[in-house]
Amino acid sequence: MSAIFDFSSLLTVLLLLICTCAYLREMRPKIFDGGKTLEPGETRLKRTGVTGFLWKMSRIGERLSPYVGASCAIMAIHVLFFK
Repeated sequence: MSAIFDFSSLLTVLLLLICTCAYLREMRPKIFDGGKTLEPGETRLKRTGVTGFLWKMSRIGERLSPYVGASCAIMAIHVLFFK
């Protein structure tokens, strides 16, 4: 069965994506910027497409790290013992 149709699998994939993006951004901070720099007059980079989505996932992992960590621990217990 696809991870799209099973809620616990979808949640597992999202948590792994958030954790992976936060880790990659911690190790290489400019990985999701694509080598872009600010143009004169711009206040922030425009993040669109896949890299923009991955950047947002890394921000969720950074800002909500205690909750993401707790969710990963709960999901690990669920997968190991109840699935």
